[in-house]
Amino acid sequence: MRFDDAYSGNVFIGASPHFEEAKAVLYGMPMDWTVSFRPGSRFGPTRIREASLVHEEYSHYLKRDLTEIRYFDAGDIPLAFGNPTKSLAQIGAFVGQVLEKGKFPLGMGGEHLVTWPVVQEMYKHYPDLAVIHIDAHADLRTDYEGEPLSHSTPLRKISERIGGQNVYQFGIRSMTKEEVMYTEEVGIHFYPFDVLAPLQACLPQLAGRPVYVTVDIDALDPAHAPGTGTPEPGGITTKEMLASIHAIAASQVKVVGADVVEVAPAYDPTEQTPVLAAKLIREMLLGFIKS
Repeated sequence: MRFDDAYSGNVFIGASPHFEEAKAVLYGMPMDWTVSFRPGSRFGPTRIREASLVHEEYSHYLKRDLTEIRYFDAGDIPLAFGNPTKSLAQIGAFVGQVLEKGKFPLGMGGEHLVTWPVVQEMYKHYPDLAVIHIDAHADLRTDYEGEPLSHSTPLRKISERIGGQNVYQFGIRSMTKEEVMYTEEVGIHFYPFDVLAPLQACLPQLAGRPVYVTVDIDALDPAHAPGTGTPEPGGITTKEMLASIHAIAASQVKVVGADVVEVAPAYDPTEQTPVLAAKLIREMLLGFIKS
């Protein structure tokens, strides 16, 4: 992908047309090749951009405006349709370029497997990287019905790469017995069901460290975010998710990249899910990108 021209499609609200002056790069990863239940998250990035227009550029939560941070919307990475191996390589190559340019990468999925190549690239630049993972599912399987490239495996791959002690999981309420045992074996910081309170307790441990934040929209209860491929009852509220993002932003951790994944617009005719995702993206931009 080129960075010297403005993205010609729909862009997220407040995006700058100039790459070089931008502190952050927003990009889409339109992949849903390995989903196990409902496809459609490849349409998430486009719909999130469109839904962003309902929001203001100013956040009253953070008292900041998008014009203060300068970010570039690079559009969607043109992935090899139906080919997960090649698509993951394309994502990794793109994020590698963003990091080489000294920009903050903020991705929109797409299924959760897209986070794996991003973290691989982040780890090359930040060898003491930690990952904050907010999700309904642990995503710690080695494979799904024999397939290791699955949206149920990214956090297993990440923990094997950066070390389980550097992975912090919140809000998990669906996992196998084997996944539970794995968290104990490798020392993953595992906090099921809730997000905000355990997250606030853990953030001081991560002070000063580079952290990648990955948010699966199904961490929220389906009442708040029905537009996702694997909805799981018993999740958190929109208010708690926003408060969690703000808690990270207000902490002493050094957020070096982030993503929001698994938005599948077709399952939410009310559009509350992409509207929520767009608001989370705005709050991440304003909260994680420091002046």
